Amino acid sequence: MNVTTLLIILLVGAFATYFSGDKWAPKVALLFGLTAFAGTICLLSQYNLGQEINYTKLWISKPNISFALQADGLSLAMLLLTTALTPIIIYSSFGNTYKNSKAFYALILFMTFAMAGTFLASDGLLYYIFWELSLIPIYFIALIWGNGDAEERKKAVVKFFIYTLAGSLFMLVAFIYLYQKAGSFLINDLTQLKLSSTEQFWIFLAFFLAYAIKIPLIPFHTWQAEVYQKAPTVGTMLLSGIMLKMGLYSVIRWQLPIAPLAAKEYMDVFIILGIAGVIYGSIVALRQKDLKKLLAYSSLAHVGLIAAGSYTLTLDGFRGAVLQMIAHGFVVTGLFLVAEIIFRRYETRKISEMGGIRAQSPKFTSMFMILVLASVALPSTFNFVGEFTVLYSLSQVNIWFSLLGGTTIILGAYYMLKMFQHVMLGETNVRLFADVTFNEGLCLVIIIAVLFFFGMYPKPIIDLITPSLENILTQVNRFNQVK
Repeated sequence: MNVTTLLIILLVGAFATYFSGDKWAPKVALLFGLTAFAGTICLLSQYNLGQEINYTKLWISKPNISFALQADGLSLAMLLLTTALTPIIIYSSFGNTYKNSKAFYALILFMTFAMAGTFLASDGLLYYIFWELSLIPIYFIALIWGNGDAEERKKAVVKFFIYTLAGSLFMLVAFIYLYQKAGSFLINDLTQLKLSSTEQFWIFLAFFLAYAIKIPLIPFHTWQAEVYQKAPTVGTMLLSGIMLKMGLYSVIRWQLPIAPLAAKEYMDVFIILGIAGVIYGSIVALRQKDLKKLLAYSSLAHVGLIAAGSYTLTLDGFRGAVLQMIAHGFVVTGLFLVAEIIFRRYETRKISEMGGIRAQSPKFTSMFMILVLASVALPSTFNFVGEFTVLYSLSQVNIWFSLLGGTTIILGAYYMLKMFQHVMLGETNVRLFADVTFNEGLCLVIIIAVLFFFGMYPKPIIDLITPSLENILTQVNRFNQVK
């Protein structure tokens, strides 16, 4: 299977969904989402057989731009996350009714197409195009189908769009400068450049602004909570489960190998920024009264730890970060689905108006509890593997980094269990809570199964990503400085 086939499936799926009409759009989108996942499994099989999975064709001769795609272990891991979560997210939305659903589901597939392209692109300008394309669908999804007051929603979404677009422009300037030096946008050519320490500092900073906003890291996080709250839950799942991973992935794939001297010189600064996000996100989550906002700040804390692991410049740090990206993608999608299931029945996201659900729906309560425990990295869950590996990598740099980063487990356990207590326990709620439907239950069961399976047996993913991460680490450590 050619690597471009996966992108074609998603792009054709977006158009097919739109032209299928409102009635058939959800089913058509789900079909193409599952087909894309099957395509990713085919690419994985080829990779395991030792076949090279890349595609390079000259796109524009002047300037020298190639349509270059490459699927190594790291890219495949992110593709698996993207194409596995997309059908789950689509299927979970079947409990809602959307006006102009053909456009809604078409935008979901188009966004998946752009995110998959970002993970596959090995030409800098092509990567930038996919990066920006992914922003357009989520803008319209959040703006048109979002929650709450229309004016407030518009302000939040426009702020997010402008903020992320502005950050990306710095990255574009960096790519243009690198092209002038290398005469190419291909990542292999860019990583071979002999840049001075000053040049690397500015390149590193330009990339950092784009990625810190997308992830987000503090103090670039101000758009996140409002957009997560105002977007429809499907949009929030796409943002938190997949889209923010673009920034974390790009730190490892692009930023660190191109500007390793700056990364080493300012390592402590960026690790501290990540850990600050852990502590800040956890403390603010404690004060939230809205369930989606609490989960948004919880996500901020988790991605701060992932970023800190990435900037350790160690194999354990890279590996832990990627494992935690995938684990976080599944668990945060499950948690936002839980919030949506409750909203469908009670039409509120205020924690104070919930409670007493356990007595009416013990199965749902059990599944929610498992997701909460996975979120706080209970041993035997996937999140534990990632968080432990990241904390171990931080201890290799400085034991205090590891101790401070570990507050995510302590604080996370406190605010997540406190939230669970207020939402699910207590006296039986006077309002009826209908038990979960088949599609809601199936989505939650699949997510929980993934979290337990890879929590018990992470070896397949570790074996998949390690060779690629070793190659990247070699590029970081063997860079020759030109003074």
